[in-house]
Amino acid sequence: MGESPPFRIYYSYILRSLKDNSFYYGSTSDLEKRLSEHNKGKVKYTKSRFPWAVHYYEKYNTRSEAVKRELFFKSIDEYRWLKENKII
Repeated sequence: MGESPPFRIYYSYILRSLKDNSFYYGSTSDLEKRLSEHNKGKVKYTKSRFPWAVHYYEKYNTRSEAVKRELFFKSIDEYRWLKENKII
């Protein structure tokens, strides 16, 4: 029997800037590494607002689920849901 590929978890996440309290929404398969990239100024959109902290995240079994949720985070409906549930 062949070995199965390693199980990978994907994340949809919300970062909060410790500089100005703004939020950034994203998805990744390595949340710790991605946070490090944001805090090292390697992400164009976030480099002027670091340091960043993980504010909220959700786990998914597939990349497509995580990306779909990231896009939903960026929608007005999800923004309302995040506000109503006191996540942001």
